[in-house]
Amino acid sequence: MPKLDLAKAPVKTGSIYPEPYAAQMVGRSSIRLGELAGLTQFGVNIVTLEPGAVASLRHWHLREDEFGMVLEGELTLIEDEGETIMRPGDCAAWKAGVANGHRFVNRSDRPGKFLIVGTKSPEEVATYSDVDMQIHIAGGKARFTYQDGSDWAGHRDRAPKGENNG
Repeated sequence: MPKLDLAKAPVKTGSIYPEPYAAQMVGRSSIRLGELAGLTQFGVNIVTLEPGAVASLRHWHLREDEFGMVLEGELTLIEDEGETIMRPGDCAAWKAGVANGHRFVNRSDRPGKFLIVGTKSPEEVATYSDVDMQIHIAGGKARFTYQDGSDWAGHRDRAPKGENNG
């Protein structure tokens, strides 16, 4: 395949999250390089975060590995263990099945960019660490549930750990 023309890559803005979480993704966009190249086994995106923007809700994947590398600016990586300042060239990786919720946040006054590469498992479950929600991917379709597996019916406050979330 010849050199990819980034100007021809699809750009995704917004989120597939249900409200109120979709509104929290303002200021995030991603250049879909894997889609441009026709890749089917893994995704490759360059994500831009405007000042104050977040990349996602904190999450972890059951079947998909992820790798992230900061390309521009200064981003904060938030994981279960705490926060880490990430600058160009800094990398992080998350192994499938390890329950370490993670996300990038831009707390600086300039845009930041990072490369994200991840497995494209045909069936996947991602769990959101700070809210009572999961996403289930199967057959190319996404379905949101609460963490107990019941169908999503809207935001509900999360009970403290160890208590029933229903």
